[in-house]
Amino acid sequence: MLKGKKIIVTGVASGIGAETARQLKAQGAVVIGVDRNAPSMAVDRFHQVDLMDEAALDAVIETLKVEQADGLANIAGVPPTAPPEVVVTVNLVALKRLTLGLVDSLADGAAIVNLASLAGIGWECETTRIQAADTLDHAGVLAFCKDQGITPDYSYFFTKQALVAWTHENRWTWRDRGIRMNAVSPGPVETPILADFLETLGARAEEDMKIMDRPGTPADIAPVVLFLLSEGSVWLRGVNIATDGGMRANIDATSNGLS
Repeated sequence: MLKGKKIIVTGVASGIGAETARQLKAQGAVVIGVDRNAPSMAVDRFHQVDLMDEAALDAVIETLKVEQADGLANIAGVPPTAPPEVVVTVNLVALKRLTLGLVDSLADGAAIVNLASLAGIGWECETTRIQAADTLDHAGVLAFCKDQGITPDYSYFFTKQALVAWTHENRWTWRDRGIRMNAVSPGPVETPILADFLETLGARAEEDMKIMDRPGTPADIAPVVLFLLSEGSVWLRGVNIATDGGMRANIDATSNGLS
């Protein structure tokens, strides 16, 4: 169902982004990769950009507009060990800028998929901070983090909470053109930055890992991204699919007194 479709994949050089690109190519899609590092696999076109560089990002947006892509997979991200201003810029501000910069040029019926996280759970309690970030740009991130208390141990959680909320918020924004936005929320996944997550989350992550039968792999996550990019998901609007080996279900069940 993705044969011949043009899909933009950010974070294409490693982890879930690389696996998503590989599976897209296997299904006959045209893959346009975006990353600060060059991918190890062959994609149809590649654009190298550091998402921290606002001017460079805007230039890439102008270049990508001509693709009139059928899908956008927002997978690029940095771990919680990065400074808060970097986490917020890459994982939220640049992602939104890229998406909003491209959406008018996407093909009718296009799909946008955001890679959120199990860390996005509890976004409902953070709507004030999330709304404060609605108009945030690169230049304002440092002051925002200071004013809103976006600390190193919270920055990653905040960006994923805000991304889940943004996905829900845009459930029908472009439905007149058939463009839909959905999200995927992995739990712990064996990628090059897994160690960074474990370092930041500490004892909490260790307990989660004991509950799970195993960490996820990029090959567990990519098929869900592909499903949301495909025509098989046209009736899904603003959903966030927990792809986490049952961790979200475990949290919901145990917090409500279920075994």
